[in-house]
Amino acid sequence: MAALLMLAVLFLLSLFSCTGKQETSDKRKVFRYNEQAGISSLDPAVASNFENIWVINQLFNGLVQMNDALQIEPCIAKSWTLSEDGRIYTFKIRQDVIFHNSPAFGGQPGRKVKASDFVYTFERLLNPALSNAVSLLNHVESDKPFQAPDDSTFIVRLQKAYSPFLGILTMKYFSVIPKEAVDFFGKEFRKNPVGTGPFIFKIWEEGTQLILLKNPNYFETSSQNEKLPYLDAVSISFMKDKETSFLQLMKGDLDMISGMDAFNPNEILDDNANLKPYYRDKFNLQTLPFLKTDYLGFLIDKNENAVKNNPILNRSVRLAINYSIDREKLIKHFRNDLGIPATCGFIPFGLPSYNPQEIKGYHYNPDKVKELLLEAGYPEGKGLPEIPLYSTENYLEMFEFIQSQLAENNIHIKIMVEKASVLTPAIKNNEIPFFRKSWIGDYPDEENFMSLFYSKNFSPGGFNYTHYSNPDFDKMYENAPDCDNDSIRRNLYHKMDQLLINDAPIVPLYYDEVVRLVSKKISGLSTNPINLLNLKTVKKD
Repeated sequence: MAALLMLAVLFLLSLFSCTGKQETSDKRKVFRYNEQAGISSLDPAVASNFENIWVINQLFNGLVQMNDALQIEPCIAKSWTLSEDGRIYTFKIRQDVIFHNSPAFGGQPGRKVKASDFVYTFERLLNPALSNAVSLLNHVESDKPFQAPDDSTFIVRLQKAYSPFLGILTMKYFSVIPKEAVDFFGKEFRKNPVGTGPFIFKIWEEGTQLILLKNPNYFETSSQNEKLPYLDAVSISFMKDKETSFLQLMKGDLDMISGMDAFNPNEILDDNANLKPYYRDKFNLQTLPFLKTDYLGFLIDKNENAVKNNPILNRSVRLAINYSIDREKLIKHFRNDLGIPATCGFIPFGLPSYNPQEIKGYHYNPDKVKELLLEAGYPEGKGLPEIPLYSTENYLEMFEFIQSQLAENNIHIKIMVEKASVLTPAIKNNEIPFFRKSWIGDYPDEENFMSLFYSKNFSPGGFNYTHYSNPDFDKMYENAPDCDNDSIRRNLYHKMDQLLINDAPIVPLYYDEVVRLVSKKISGLSTNPINLLNLKTVKKD
């Protein structure tokens, strides 16, 4: 595999002129970033984690896309209409979109995208063994929900009007793929992607490097009608050590590192969350409110073996844990004041239903903890067993702080550190009773955040990792998307969020911020509240 990677690098270099001057200039057109957490698949059907989504966004397109202002725009669908009853979407498909070249097409160049490709793509997502996107399609008709009467018309039929649906279609799950490629590569399609995006897959040595090349047939153009993308290639490394990746950025061997976990904020940022003077000439700091909530989750399904006889099944214990954590102090000391303490509900800052006046969340309150432990049958914590809390190494220091705060309130936890590759499927398969998770708004609607607690979305088939179930919550969740009155709809989400606080299947920690350190050679790299990486308009000096 290393030999293949070397061939790919040589191929990449062969794009450039042999003269030293030209080579130096053209090399700058390779955008390099590090993905510390790794990538598990390049198949859009499993585009559920952040790391996969970033790469898939460079390789694939869907019917519609979200701009940086969170507005829905055309993509492969040049236009669409909605029936008067809100049930039938009719999309008109562009006729100039070409799949990337692939051996799957039998030696022929990549073919034109047809409406029937979307029928295949969407039907594939209905298989729960293949994709956990199946819950996102709960609202489609049970009989022939996807139709292509001709090559340029794609129709989706819903059971009833469902206002978030168009936003859902901006998610990378719904990127179009050719059936020929899935048939040809089988299970290996995950590392042999064939899409329509601005970049083409070249090679991936898992855990080492992934290389994408410019798509010369890309259909989108810039606002100045210039052909996209501007970059010649994208190179992704997988360095686990944040100090190493930061040094690579300092040397100019990386163009971006992303997230507070990717660098030492105390070293880089001042008390006002700005770059310290030494670093201001070296790179730019990009920050923006992020539709993302970081939280601890409790598996509260007494039917699951993982929580048999576990004290977290006791609601008062869960509430006591919530009141034991000083979220303001956590943000100040471990996030350098980047982010907002989650003292409201689960819906993050940035969405209309975020309202600290309406939703009474958790604040640090030792007296309340004492009261709740007594109520739970553990006065002063006596008899309360040690509770394991699972996370990855990236959050170890923060969790040691949480551990000390809980211990001060007579609640003792044991920090269990696992690799993300082990922990993620274990949480999904209901094997972990107390865990750290985060949820990113895939589309800008409160429904997306509340979907984590809908009883029909239980994991492993859906995203309800806590197995929270409340009939009142479910009823409001089902009614909210049908409500045309924004005020009434917001009120429903307020009530749902307050139910979560009252029932405590989670410990909300903070509402995150997009944080990127970007080389000054880079321009055109925009940010957005869902932190989607868009490289098609990026330039490199």
